[in-house]
Amino acid sequence: MKMGYDLTIEQSQKLTMTPELIQAIQILQYNSQELDEFVQAEVMENPILEYNLDLPKTEFQVSIEGKAEEKEFDLREKIKEAEYDDISYKQWEYSKDREETSFEQFVSKEETLEDYLYSQLIFSDLSEIETKVGKYIIETIDENGYITATDEYIAGKCNVDIKIVNKVIKLIQSFEPVGVGARTLEECLLIQLMANNQLTLELEKIILEHLSDVGENKLTKIAKSTELPVTKVQQAVDLIKTLEPKPGRQFSTGETIKYIIPDVIVEKTEDGYQVMTNDGTVPHLIVSPYYLSLAKTSDDDEELTKYLNSKYNSALWLIKSIDQRKHTIYSVASSVVKHQREFFDLGKKYMKTLTLREVAEDLGIHESTVSRSINGKYMQTPMGVFELKYFFSAGVVSSEGEGMSSNSIKTFIKEIVSSEDPKKPYSDQEMVEILGEKGINISRRTVAKYREDMNIASSPKRKRY
Repeated sequence: MKMGYDLTIEQSQKLTMTPELIQAIQILQYNSQELDEFVQAEVMENPILEYNLDLPKTEFQVSIEGKAEEKEFDLREKIKEAEYDDISYKQWEYSKDREETSFEQFVSKEETLEDYLYSQLIFSDLSEIETKVGKYIIETIDENGYITATDEYIAGKCNVDIKIVNKVIKLIQSFEPVGVGARTLEECLLIQLMANNQLTLELEKIILEHLSDVGENKLTKIAKSTELPVTKVQQAVDLIKTLEPKPGRQFSTGETIKYIIPDVIVEKTEDGYQVMTNDGTVPHLIVSPYYLSLAKTSDDDEELTKYLNSKYNSALWLIKSIDQRKHTIYSVASSVVKHQREFFDLGKKYMKTLTLREVAEDLGIHESTVSRSINGKYMQTPMGVFELKYFFSAGVVSSEGEGMSSNSIKTFIKEIVSSEDPKKPYSDQEMVEILGEKGINISRRTVAKYREDMNIASSPKRKRY
C-alpha cells in the first residue's frame, strides 16, 4: 500500500451563515417584547439608527414585498442621490414652551403583600418591641401569605419571649387579606372560616383530619369517620373549596405584569377573513438625517467615512430584516387561516391537524422558518387571542377520513364533562364510547391524558352526592 501526500483540487458546496443572516434568523424568532429590547440595544449601539416617530415611509425604509439582499451601499453615493440639505435634521432642544411632564407618563409602583401588611402594622396598637417583631414576621411571610419561620426561630432572632411572638402573629392573622400569616394550609382555612363566622366543630374536624380526603373527593370516607350524612359532608366540602388557599397571591410579587399584544389580527369580512399584521408590535426605524448630513462632509476623512458606511449598511440590514420578519409572519398566519378555515367558521371543535411541513410546503419555505415564525407570536381572532402554536397540533383521523386535532378532541371532552350528571360522572371508558359515536376513535389512555391536560379530575373526584 502506497502512503504519501497528494495535492488535489476538490469542488464542494457549503452553507455558510454570515453574521447578518444569523441576525435575521434571530429577529424572526424573537417575540414582540424580545424584538423591542433587541432594537433598543441596536439603536443605542448604532448612531445611524433612530426611531421614526412620524411613521410615513422614507427612502431608507424597505417595503416588505421583496427579500433582503446582501448588498452594501456607499453612504456618500446615497447622499448625492437624495441631495439632502444641511437643514434636513434638527437635534432635540429643550424649550420652556413644551408641555410639562404629566403624571400619566409614569407607571405607579404596584403594591406588594409586604407593603400592604406594613401599612396595617404601623396603625396597630403595639409597643416598640412588638412593632419590631411584627416587621420581622412580615419579612418571613412568603408570596402566598404563609409564615416561613418557626415561632422559636423568630423569638430567638428578635431576642424576645415567645409569648410576644404569638401575640403579634395573632394580630397579623387578623389583617387583610383574610388568611394571611398562617403557618399551614389547615390554619389558613380555619382563619378564614373564623373571620366569616362560619367555623363549626364539623368543619374544623374535616379540615384538621381529612383535608387530603377533601382533595381526593373521598366523601364517603369522611362521612364514616365524622358520622355525618354524605350530603352534609358534601356541603362542608363545597364551602371549604370556596376558601383561598393562597391569600397572598392577589398581590404583586414585584415583577411587572406582561400583557399579550397580538402580532397578527384576523377579522371576518363578507368575503372571508382578512389577515393584518399589528404594526404596533414592529419597531419603525429610519436612518438618522443628522448622520446623513455628517456623511456629506466626510469625504476627506477616510476613517469617518469607513465608520459611517459600516454603520449605515448595518442599519439598512436591520431594517430589511425587521420588514422581512413582518412579511414572513403575515404569510404563515395567512396559511394558518386558510388551513383552519372550519375552526374560524364553526368553532374549536372543528380544528384540523396541522403540521409545520404543510405550511412550509404551502409557502415554499423551510419548516424551521415556520417554527421560528410561530414562536411566541399571537393571533387575535373573533374568538379570542391564541398563540400561533395553538393551531399546530397532532391528532387522530376521524371516521370520515379527516384529521382532527388534539385541541378539537379536548373541546369535545370538555363538553361531555360539562353535560354529565354530577352524581354519575362519565368514566374515561364511557367517554371513549361517546367519542366513538361521534366518529372519534381514541383509546382510554388518550382520553385520560387529554383530560389531565385540561385539569379535569377523574370521575371519582368529580362525583357529587
